[in-house]
Amino acid sequence: MLDLFESFCNCDCSVVKGFLLAAFAVGVFKITTLVLSLGTLLVQAYVLPAVSFAKYGGGKGAWAVITGASDGIGKEYALQLAERGFNIVLVSRTQAKLELVAAEIEGKYKRQTRVVAFDAAEDAPENYAVLAKALEGLPVTILVNNVGQSHAIPVPFLDTSEEEMMRIVTLNNIVTMKITRVVAPVIVANVGKATKLRGLILTMGSFAGLVPSPLLCVYSGSKAFLQNWSTSLAGELKPDGVDVELVISYLVTSAMSKIRRASFTIPNPHRFVASTLRNVGRRVGAQERYATVTPYPAHALMHWGIENSAGVYSKIVNKINFVMHTTIRARALKKAARAAAADTAKKQS
Repeated sequence: MLDLFESFCNCDCSVVKGFLLAAFAVGVFKITTLVLSLGTLLVQAYVLPAVSFAKYGGGKGAWAVITGASDGIGKEYALQLAERGFNIVLVSRTQAKLELVAAEIEGKYKRQTRVVAFDAAEDAPENYAVLAKALEGLPVTILVNNVGQSHAIPVPFLDTSEEEMMRIVTLNNIVTMKITRVVAPVIVANVGKATKLRGLILTMGSFAGLVPSPLLCVYSGSKAFLQNWSTSLAGELKPDGVDVELVISYLVTSAMSKIRRASFTIPNPHRFVASTLRNVGRRVGAQERYATVTPYPAHALMHWGIENSAGVYSKIVNKINFVMHTTIRARALKKAARAAAADTAKKQS
């Protein structure tokens, strides 16, 4: 190593200058791209006005299809798209909950609704037939793939039951693709030069798909699958006038996350969906990814920071996730043990 250094010092001065200039140019280029990407993130997240949904048919009689629409993020998509002038097809498992959301939309926003009771865990052919029937004659221009499932608690892959594994893959991947195969042709038929409208397909991703997540292996893999599937679909449907985007989120207060209190990094569903719809067509935190948006400002900064420091596939990020999920699992198991003990004591008393 010392000999190499001495050789470098004793070589022709022009060679040294050339090397230093090349290193300086590379450094300037790297710093410039980092500054530009961070600047773009901040402008998109905090400065630019909200995207207009008129190009997708807002206020023009167009319809949006929302899956997982009875609660949480899905319900917020339905309410906020109705506010932007869309009639709504609500798709979820429980008929009664769907009817309550439909009544709220019709009463508050004066929009039409249709409800489709669809148990996505079953992946039954008749579900897709019912959905296709409900869409007949509707000028649908938007699909939001929101339905999804995670693990009950962090769990080693070798301890994951086959039932849980298949439920996660079925809901997050199989059902999402099959619903898209039903709805996307309807969207394509309703957009383009004849209508002067564009179509939109949003699919919910996750930081668990962005960053490999030990103890959430199946969920993490299922969300990573959605990244490549959705981005590939974006390339296919762009010529047909349909925008396809994967929406990446960190934690949001919801039944699935089991987090009730919102914070700077953990928004409630209303704030998260508002950020998403505000930034459709922009990347915000997903500066390095095509047809992908990390819309919520705090999540965007986290995404950008990970990508431009250790890297999303780095050993250190993997280790941090492993330690975090190990701690969460330990707490969940202790809580379950206390609940079981209390239940046993109650039965014996």
